[in-house]
Amino acid sequence: MKKNQLDALHSWFDSYVEPFLATDREGVQNIRLKIEHTRKVCEVMALLSDGEGLSENEAIIAAAVALLHDVGRFPQYRRWRTFLDSDSDNHARLAIDVIREEKVLAGIDPSEQLLIEEAVRFHNMLAPPAGIQSPTRKYINLIRDADKLDIWRVFVEMLALPPEQRPSAITLGLEDLPGTVSESCIVMLNAGSIVRLDSILCVNDFRLLQISWVYDLTCDTSRRILRERGYIPVLAASLPERADIREAVSKALASLSA
Repeated sequence: MKKNQLDALHSWFDSYVEPFLATDREGVQNIRLKIEHTRKVCEVMALLSDGEGLSENEAIIAAAVALLHDVGRFPQYRRWRTFLDSDSDNHARLAIDVIREEKVLAGIDPSEQLLIEEAVRFHNMLAPPAGIQSPTRKYINLIRDADKLDIWRVFVEMLALPPEQRPSAITLGLEDLPGTVSESCIVMLNAGSIVRLDSILCVNDFRLLQISWVYDLTCDTSRRILRERGYIPVLAASLPERADIREAVSKALASLSA
């Protein structure tokens, strides 16, 4: 894949998302959230590509994956007014629909098209299919890490705002109950497991889910960036002051240096 092809993808993305901003104030806020997220994921992907020693061509493919990974979010929100897949449709599948309907990968080598599509398709799964092998798995791992690193940023920044200033879709419709946390989520985090989305009932559970993502990072560069940015302690600071939560968070932080 060539640099000019990546530049053309960026131009297409800017044109594609613009019409989705023709909506009400709440919708504009949520659509802008995903546009900014995409651009930040592209920035993180560049850091990962450099840190993990990707070749120039590999870095361009990884950048294309980052740009396209969430294009399904825009038709998803327009149709269902939510970013919650369980209340709408799988946004990764929707992204593949957009990529193919818009023919955005036309002219790119078919083997590279497959790498990009597969990475987009599997980026949001709890775990990628075991049968996916290198080199596809490399791009799946990279986008899953880059996506998480920016979702941490989004969540930390948005929850620092007064509730009335937050994009409505940021907490997936969950109630913000400061003293409440689901015991099952604490147990999963303490066991070093990924907290499942279908187990969360409130914003604190969502914090625990995001903290548990440390166990799913695949790149040393990702772990370094996460340590440097300090997102996990910020998320943990808003959780109830309990010994079992402190223990679970401490284990998660320790795993970043293991």
